[in-house]
Amino acid sequence: MTNPLLESWDTAHEIAPFDRIEDAHFAPGFETALAEARAEIAAIADNPEPATFANTIEALEQAGGALDKVLSVFFTVAGADSNATRQALQREFSPKLAAYSSEIYSNAALFGRVEALWRGREALGLDPQQARLLYLTRRGFIRAGAALTGAEAQRMKEIMQRLAELGTSFTQNLLADEAGWHMELGEEDLEGLPDFVVKAARAAGAEKGADGPVITLSRSLIVPFLQYSPRRDLREKAFRAWEARGANGGETDNRAIAAETLALREERAKLLGYESFAAFKLETEMAGEPAAVRDLLMQVWEPAKAQAEADAARLTAMMLEDGINGALAPWDWRYYAEKRRRAEHDLDDAALKPYLQLDRMIEAAFACANRLFGLEFSPLDVPLYHADCRAWEVTRGGQHVAVFIGDYFARGSKRSGAWCSAMRGQAKVPQVQGPVVINVCNFAKSDPALLSYDDARTLFHEFGHALHQMLSDVRYERLSGTNVARDFVELPSQLYEHWLEVPEVLGEFATHVETGAPMPKEMLDKVLKAANFDMGFQTVEYVASALVDLAFHEGTPPADPMAKQAEVLAELGMPQAITMRHATPQFAHVFAGDGYSSGYYSYMWSEVMDADAFAAFEEAGSAFDPATARALEENILSRGGSEEAETLYTAFRGRLPGVEALLKGRGLAA
Repeated sequence: MTNPLLESWDTAHEIAPFDRIEDAHFAPGFETALAEARAEIAAIADNPEPATFANTIEALEQAGGALDKVLSVFFTVAGADSNATRQALQREFSPKLAAYSSEIYSNAALFGRVEALWRGREALGLDPQQARLLYLTRRGFIRAGAALTGAEAQRMKEIMQRLAELGTSFTQNLLADEAGWHMELGEEDLEGLPDFVVKAARAAGAEKGADGPVITLSRSLIVPFLQYSPRRDLREKAFRAWEARGANGGETDNRAIAAETLALREERAKLLGYESFAAFKLETEMAGEPAAVRDLLMQVWEPAKAQAEADAARLTAMMLEDGINGALAPWDWRYYAEKRRRAEHDLDDAALKPYLQLDRMIEAAFACANRLFGLEFSPLDVPLYHADCRAWEVTRGGQHVAVFIGDYFARGSKRSGAWCSAMRGQAKVPQVQGPVVINVCNFAKSDPALLSYDDARTLFHEFGHALHQMLSDVRYERLSGTNVARDFVELPSQLYEHWLEVPEVLGEFATHVETGAPMPKEMLDKVLKAANFDMGFQTVEYVASALVDLAFHEGTPPADPMAKQAEVLAELGMPQAITMRHATPQFAHVFAGDGYSSGYYSYMWSEVMDADAFAAFEEAGSAFDPATARALEENILSRGGSEEAETLYTAFRGRLPGVEALLKGRGLAA
């Protein structure tokens, strides 16, 4: 059987030939590519010639190219269009990949070559990007345990392999709980729901094979249901199911996985000589240490909590006016907050949504990128992994820059959330290659597709990540795009959200789905005025999650993470009607892998910068000021991880920012 995963891709821009790739290709393709990668690593380690930058560092950068191709396709479809076969393959591949990584970093001969280059680096005549790649390569070896020997080295291998298995299980359990629950609605249960929620519920019911509309645990459906349904009993039922994901007992329960993960991470950190996993993880981030993270989060927590408590009193009074006695509950907050927003801002999502068409918001994101950076987007007719996907070629001045793929709609085979990934990163060595970038979202599917304002913000956010990939202009893929410190990676994405709120952008692209008329100025003014509405709630649910994440990794790992979560929230005085944005059993940012472990705070760390960065455009007098846009691209978006984040930001802004702009931007400043 010929395997398209292992062939050269003679396709437009060498995009994966999804129309020829079948699930049966993944396992043999993986095994062949993995064996090839192992042989390439062995050739580098056993090279009888003295170590040089080219035969060691650049060779490592290029090793495993076939494996990268196979995995880029596999992990794309496993996350966005999963099935039982792909889930089984994930469970099979994860420990093998962990073992392969351990083999590389525990290879004494290979590490010896890297170390020899590091010791003699002053005489190598390296340019800045070469020096950076050497530094990051050696740091990767050290932090992976290359200096460990004997039993400690073996234990590190075991830990990393087990962590890979646990991360895969956590993700698949969460997907199973999300896909396995829905609540059927009778026609009488639709009362009070706006048309867009009813249409989305009917579409979800059709996908589930139900006789009528259903509410699923997709955020794009359950959140508007919680906002609009006057049926408190149904809101409670839906919210409790949403909150229980990963904690329902049985085979899909994630609580024991979380406990074991935390214990293994702590053991890993101690093997490497760190006081805690948080200390290990934050060493390479802008924050540097746990104390700096805690300081930032607590500066924001107190004003946010005060605002949330004041808001809770208002919502409780509204609930009492409806004849409901008792405390405001988590399934009440969004419903009464929406009623309050309509009353105070005369703004209704049901009236707003017809102006936020998905296609027009995509056009808006593209148009802003064109005005800021000169990028142009042309539809590409190529086979993709799902019928919902779309592709565009990105050019500038007639020259190819990237391929951009959008996969926007929720479905049962897609994990929750929204993300940006690169099937191929930008590089110039060993040959010039443009990136292939994917944005994946979970918007409710309808015809035509309409977004909430939060959905539109998510679209701009993920496209900001995509721009970081597209505009990358470095030599090595290891340094390109979003390969930066975790608490810096969210800067471009959160910064790009600001352009959604530029009046002229909504004025041009927020047009009515039926009439084509632009959003009335009165409504536009209300949208912008209400941008910070309910920010106390949003900030509290986020910061609480970030502080729990930090507490999990800062000291002795808890035997019972749920008890530790409760302890942290009690110490904070968490408002009773607000829950963590991501409770532990569904905290995929932290437990599906260690990308955001001890790092969920990074969204807020980046927000400190994005508020300050957008202020640079405001100071220049235009959100599209050419000189500021050019400085943003030259100093941040094109540079990837070629220098430390502090250096890149300071080059753009002249200084590092304080928290004041963030508090002002969230409406939390005194």
